[in-house]
Amino acid sequence: MPEVTVDHREKAHALLKADADNILRLIEVQIENLTMPQCPVYEDVLDTQMFGLSREIDFAVRLNLISENEGKALLENLEKKLNILHEASQQSL
Repeated sequence: MPEVTVDHREKAHALLKADADNILRLIEVQIENLTMPQCPVYEDVLDTQMFGLSREIDFAVRLNLISENEGKALLENLEKKLNILHEASQQSL
């Protein structure tokens, strides 16, 4: 099996980062306009999106497009940003 080129790795990382950014924007809009973080709909959307992203990352790792550490870092970074967003929404109540 041929070695995956750096270009494919960079594209995979960029696509996963874009998906993580989209999740963050989706949650920002939901907090600002639709529901509060305690709402079951908010939690369902967040859980579903995070699960989907983690599956994408697992797939990319299995294809050797990104390392396991890169995948963990993407998820951890998103979780930190979501926690900051959640705390900010709680303080504005």
